[in-house]
Amino acid sequence: MRTLSRRICTLSLGIAIASIAGCSNESESAEGADGATAGGPTVVLYTSADDYLLEDVVAEFENRTGIEVLEVGDTEATKTVGLYARLRDEKDAPRADVWWSSEPFYTIRLANEGVLEPYTSESGEQSIPGGWPEAYRGADGMWYGIANRARVIAFDTRKLTAEQVPGALRDLAEPEWEGKVGMARPTFGTTVGHVATLVHLWGEEPTRQWLQAMEANGLRLYDGNSSVVRAIANGEIEVGLTDTDDVWAAQAAGMPVDLVYEVTELDSGAQLSPDSVFPMMSFGALTIPNTVARVAGGPNPEEAQQLIDFLISEAGERLIMASDSRNVPIRELAAEELYVQFPRARIEPAASVDLEAVAGEIETARSLVKDVFGL
Repeated sequence: MRTLSRRICTLSLGIAIASIAGCSNESESAEGADGATAGGPTVVLYTSADDYLLEDVVAEFENRTGIEVLEVGDTEATKTVGLYARLRDEKDAPRADVWWSSEPFYTIRLANEGVLEPYTSESGEQSIPGGWPEAYRGADGMWYGIANRARVIAFDTRKLTAEQVPGALRDLAEPEWEGKVGMARPTFGTTVGHVATLVHLWGEEPTRQWLQAMEANGLRLYDGNSSVVRAIANGEIEVGLTDTDDVWAAQAAGMPVDLVYEVTELDSGAQLSPDSVFPMMSFGALTIPNTVARVAGGPNPEEAQQLIDFLISEAGERLIMASDSRNVPIRELAAEELYVQFPRARIEPAASVDLEAVAGEIETARSLVKDVFGL
């Protein structure tokens, strides 16, 4: 049996890194040392997914296909934006084959900028009755959404109970929470996506007012969502905006952290839209899928198709679900199995927004963040 190894290149903004060819050569050398045959099929994956998710998923794909995955990632603080910029820079001479993002918003921007190309996965479409859900399928077939998580309010279980934690964002700006709240710098990833969602649903000016109120109330900013959770565990803050997977992973590590989902104040049966959401109204927990797409003109198109097919397969989603992240599969049967084992993994009330519309507000969100926080 062929012994497979993989090379992970980590990007850092402003620092030159080895080329993909360099990564490939090191991988082949490692294989040779194991007695395996060098020069087999490869696929280049640019990804902002967490390392602990990648390990099992990539290993299973390699074992099933014999295709070596060359991963390119980045640090938590910049990985989505850093990889987005790299993919744009390489547009005319792409090195990547597949883009797996932990969020949809920059994927949509890459699609709109011509960095991605349409791909229809026959096996993926056939695996779900009625085909892939429209809410998790990009415009013109540019991306697939899988493995949901949600934006949540995490809290220190040593100091608070769930009943004491605000369920609406606006309440975090109240005086009783002064200096006790944190979130990741809202310039990248799911955090800027959250702010862009507020712009889409609340409007630009109410979002500005909320950010200003949070800043005036002593909001603490961190390098990433997992840093927010660690800050809670370290006693620096009492509550923080983060993602479900960061809380579940923290709990698995024994940290005294739990979460509440944002409440909804929408009338029963009302459709979530800018017309139904008043400024600063709470509309439930924003759901955020991972996204998978094919890079236009990537060097290994056949291998790219196989990797995408696997990532969006039921087997792929179940591997992600089984990790400490407890990401919720879009396949209902698998999701129900998750809820049996971990009832609180059910995102309720879930707010499924128009992801394409939110992506269109990213630059407005970044501009607001710059104005308010100077970032």
